[in-house]
Amino acid sequence: MTGPGLLADDVLVVVPCLNERANLPRLLDRLIADTGGADIVIADGGSTDGSQEIVADYRRRFRNIHLLANLRRVQSAGINLAVTKMGRGKRWLLRIDAHCDYPPGYMAGLLDSAVRHGAASVVVPMITRGHACFQRACAEAQNSLIGTGGSPHRHVGEGRYVDHGHHALMRIDLFLRVGGYRETQSHNEDAELDIRLRAAGGRIWLEPRQAIVYHPRKTAGSLLRQYFKYGEGRARTMRLHGSRLKPRQAAPLLVPPAVALLPFALLHPLFALPAAAWAAICLLYGLLLGVRARSACAAASGIAAMIMHLGWGSGYLRQLLQPRPRDRRLPALTFQ
Repeated sequence: MTGPGLLADDVLVVVPCLNERANLPRLLDRLIADTGGADIVIADGGSTDGSQEIVADYRRRFRNIHLLANLRRVQSAGINLAVTKMGRGKRWLLRIDAHCDYPPGYMAGLLDSAVRHGAASVVVPMITRGHACFQRACAEAQNSLIGTGGSPHRHVGEGRYVDHGHHALMRIDLFLRVGGYRETQSHNEDAELDIRLRAAGGRIWLEPRQAIVYHPRKTAGSLLRQYFKYGEGRARTMRLHGSRLKPRQAAPLLVPPAVALLPFALLHPLFALPAAAWAAICLLYGLLLGVRARSACAAASGIAAMIMHLGWGSGYLRQLLQPRPRDRRLPALTFQ
């Protein structure tokens, strides 16, 4: 029993996975201990690092572990496939990301929150922690105002109803009714789904007691690519639904034009002023974070923030140049 009238049989746990060998054993051990025998589906997008072999070994020991081939490779498609194939008779979908760490009692706490607050979806804050020096710089940036713009689900605060948060638990019937995740969207698919969930009358509760830990990218190049994709995904979401960015989200859009002006500084130094001002703000803010944390690595968080701003803004602007998305409405998903 996971809560008043709630059984592990009510929950389908889905883990989209691609080359997560380093994280899977720790994650599966946690899920087995935490979920009380609930079905756990690893939707694998074609791992080549031995992840599938790890899952196969666990399957031999635990009958509630399942391996599902996600031929589309993107997370949105893998989760949809798992729900339509194995969600019949279940009330709740629990989404687990393989590169995160989860607190004890995670599933039970989410189910309790859903019941107490009458929520169709329970989302959680995400705290970033790094190990290597560049990861620690990323973590400081991503946990701060300069990296997140004050996004509620990137900080542990009070529980409240929100427009969006890091996906954790949601009602399967509503998930199916609104069409599940948009499979043409590899990034920002969670925020896009939240728009449709709210439009269908679902309330989203942010539960601070179940905050999870995220491990950031290890290199500058991978961080830049990640945030470029984030920007593209956000732009696609906004264009699909005709919505507008909040000021904190729009600020990074000024960065690519500022950087593009730098070559013209050869003609006149004023062309370098926008990029210089942005860099100065980020580097100074990062330095202050480093002093507060007493860490030279944390002091480099301004550099990490600059990479994030440039990637996100560039991805967003690039998406604006693409043809307008046409798949605005999704048909309801059905069980296979």
